[in-house]
Amino acid sequence: MARILVVEDEADIRDVIAFNLRQAGHQIVTAGRGSEALSALETQKPNLVILDLMLPDTSGTEICKTIKHDPRTKHVPVLMLTARGEEIDRVVGFEVGADDYVVKPFSMRELMLRVGAVLRRAGTPSSPTPELIEIGELKIDNAAHRVWVRGSEVELTALEFRLLITFYERRERVQSRATLLDDVWGVSPDMATRTVDTHVKRLREKLAAAGDHIETVRGVGYRFTISRDKEVA
Repeated sequence: MARILVVEDEADIRDVIAFNLRQAGHQIVTAGRGSEALSALETQKPNLVILDLMLPDTSGTEICKTIKHDPRTKHVPVLMLTARGEEIDRVVGFEVGADDYVVKPFSMRELMLRVGAVLRRAGTPSSPTPELIEIGELKIDNAAHRVWVRGSEVELTALEFRLLITFYERRERVQSRATLLDDVWGVSPDMATRTVDTHVKRLREKLAAAGDHIETVRGVGYRFTISRDKEVA
């Protein structure tokens, strides 16, 4: 099973999460402060980080940024855990690279399901050799998780990269918002679909000229097209 780092300053919550994850067969490392979390990342090399947004010495968003900007840890998935449930907080969490977001108070069953979904996505095997995709001015190195447009590298969050690869793998096929929420975020389609729209908008902006490959299909969702004909249903 997975080695999971649980970063939570409230000892009772931290202990309950750790107990349930151990019962599920995972190896658990815990931290109550951001500094402890960064040290554990270096020494324990976790497969997943469950990260509280509000820590006594720093913010969870800063820890997440550090994880995602370090080449040694950028591919470690992060599940944010917080009492703040406003959509703007979820958007900020995803923007800095969080892979999922659970709001307190939560059921342990929900958390365990989210953990399982994130680990399954992270464990999807990739090609043993770099898979280079070139579509006009867009170039994607699937193995290295890098993207270029017109020769300039584009910095994408882990979630944005997964969204782009999902679009490419299902090119020329319409993807509903509900499908994308389930397959990319690993969450129920009951979650506000505005999350999908927000991320697609940001992905298009980052891809600049190549953003036109992602078409909006009104009333349904999105489609990645190679031809880039601006067909909108």
